[in-house]
Amino acid sequence: MDVIGGKWKVLILWALHVRPCRFGELRRELPGVTEKVLAAHLRELEADGIVHREAYDEVPPRVEYSLTPRGATLNEALAPLGAWGRENILGGAPEPPASAAAPGEVREDDDVALIAGRR
Repeated sequence: MDVIGGKWKVLILWALHVRPCRFGELRRELPGVTEKVLAAHLRELEADGIVHREAYDEVPPRVEYSLTPRGATLNEALAPLGAWGRENILGGAPEPPASAAAPGEVREDDDVALIAGRR
């Protein structure tokens, strides 16, 4: 729990699971996190061997963060916890398949074009 403790660490792991990110990209992915907290969490995750920090010798300097193999396995271990949270905390039972919708029924996650004056 020490490795993933804190409000932002799990969210950092999920963001890095998609692709390596620069500091600014991570900050945009996590609205509400301060630079100080993000930098501290990244340093802690790096020290724990979860995140890899790659500094490129360029002008301007460029730094990318990515998951280490150990970090990827941690994300895999956290996946069932995320599923539990979606089901029990967010109240979202698994969605029925699209074919289960009645003809003409529009579900919340369907893409629907809105046309002025028409319902």
